[in-house]
Amino acid sequence: MSSRNIVAPRRRRAPRRPLRIARATQQRDTREQLLETAGQLFAEKGFAEVTGKEICERAGANAAAVVYHFGGLEELYRAVLNEARSRLAPSEALAAAVASQKDPQSRLEAFMELLMRALSGPMTSTWAARLVSREIVSPTAIFDEVRNKEMRARALILRSIVSDLSGLPADHPTVGRACINIMAPFGILFIISPQRVERIFPALSFNEASVREMTRHMVQYALAGIAAVAKEARPAPDSAATA
Repeated sequence: MSSRNIVAPRRRRAPRRPLRIARATQQRDTREQLLETAGQLFAEKGFAEVTGKEICERAGANAAAVVYHFGGLEELYRAVLNEARSRLAPSEALAAAVASQKDPQSRLEAFMELLMRALSGPMTSTWAARLVSREIVSPTAIFDEVRNKEMRARALILRSIVSDLSGLPADHPTVGRACINIMAPFGILFIISPQRVERIFPALSFNEASVREMTRHMVQYALAGIAAVAKEARPAPDSAATA
């Protein structure tokens, strides 16, 4: 056979998929870096004092990166707030913890323990906690959207628990007031931080080992309060029979 009749095999083009994957990974990394950097800056200065240019410079990204990845500064801030929410005992995690328990007292304990662990853990020293604390004191319109959604979700979970414990309808005013009484201490601890509380009350501790003890106390206190107000809210048997 003549060597001239031999056809050399075609060279296959290198697949482009790895290049696409590399670009997608780079874009994801840039987006995450912008999110983290923006969270730190917003926690330090507040939304009104931070610019997209400043975020991009600190993140080492292109000047147009905020617009490219998020559509603008407000959308970036909304994404940062949602990220902060997801790191600080979000309602989805609370719902999952509660759903794993059978009786209402165990559900209340699971609900409160998750919040207490979030407050006692290292997350309270991060930009996420500092940003939410700043927003609680001086909220922006964007935060109101995120907070209202989160509060409605948490209220729905807690109202169901308190309703079962009290024997009152979920929409009863007493149930609503009891929910406020249960959530208020966590709000206070979040704003002033457990570490400051420890300085005021040296006998208290909010470390990991004390979470269960603190949760047990708060649950006991809440149960006694619910029982007391529920008894007062329910009509007396004699009056109900007379009516």
